Amino acid sequence: MRTLLRVLPPLAAMLALSACTDPAEPAGTAPSLTAPPVVTPPPSVTRSPAVFNKALHDELVAMLARDQADRGGTPQTETDQARTARLKDIIHTHGWPTFGLVGRDGENAAWAIAQHSDLDPAFQQQAIDLLREAVAIGQASPGNLAYLQDRVTVAKGEPQLYGTQVRCGPDGPVPATPIRDEPGVEQRRAQAGLPTLASYLAEMTTICAQDVD
Repeated sequence: MRTLLRVLPPLAAMLALSACTDPAEPAGTAPSLTAPPVVTPPPSVTRSPAVFNKALHDELVAMLARDQADRGGTPQTETDQARTARLKDIIHTHGWPTFGLVGRDGENAAWAIAQHSDLDPAFQQQAIDLLREAVAIGQASPGNLAYLQDRVTVAKGEPQLYGTQVRCGPDGPVPATPIRDEPGVEQRRAQAGLPTLASYLAEMTTICAQDVD
């Protein structure tokens, strides 16, 4: 059985970015005789400016096109690892690629590349943290966050929250791992802008049938 991945359109409404600054060092603090090590702060979604970056948008969309071509049977010279490395560079410079920075399709492309970064689970977890921050201010898709959360959870063999990760079994699609708090799954899916689990599994039934054929 294989796990199926759907690329969904972004779902969240776009909101203004909030700015944050580090608190200033208190005046009169005596310098240490031993200089502390330089620590690079973790990327933050708030580093992304509200100014649309067309070049970055175009790069991400092109990366996703190559990613999908790979999965469609057209081999690319660029590997998943190379796309992961480039997305890491982008995040280090800009934070998470938000709606304001790269548009909805650009944010969707960044998510899909993170979704396929299975060989670097630590990076996927970082992407989840940044996505969650972006979703909270309306600058990323909550559906994308749900899919990435489930993918990382399933990779650990743990119960998933949204039921997005399914396998094609002998009798059709089944959740790749059990769904945690299954009675509440429809409410969680609705909050993430996802269709009902029943309609999703019905759509996956058709895809699983085509896969068998």
